[in-house]
Amino acid sequence: MQDLVEDYKNKYEDEINKRTAAENEFVVLKKDVDSAFMTKVELNGKVDTLTDELQFYKSLYDAELTAMQGQMSDTSVILSMDNNRSLDLNSLIAEARAHYEDIANKSRAEAESTYASKFQQLQAAAGQHGDHLKSSKTEISELNRTI
Repeated sequence: MQDLVEDYKNKYEDEINKRTAAENEFVVLKKDVDSAFMTKVELNGKVDTLTDELQFYKSLYDAELTAMQGQMSDTSVILSMDNNRSLDLNSLIAEARAHYEDIANKSRAEAESTYASKFQQLQAAAGQHGDHLKSSKTEISELNRTI
């Protein structure tokens, strides 16, 4: 009888140790998810900053263009030269914007996929540990009934 009680006591202590280990693992995984979320927030902040910067440069460009057009209307110069090179700043700005938006979208997608995978891992681990805990509780209650 004493051996049986000792055996149940050892099993109970093992289950407590497993539960503690599972809780520690959960805390570590939660930290990883929090880190991924903070990375996502930082990347969203960078996207917003770059968008604001792009808007600023666009308004600055428009103001300078308006000022230059005003200066050009006051100047009357006859110039006959064939200059086929045209600098299309609108397309350059559009390209830069598309490039930075692409980078931001990729970063956002990567952060979201990392967050989703970590979250799924946490859910799976929590489910396993919950099932294991339920079975341990059931076993302990059965053992208590038999005692």
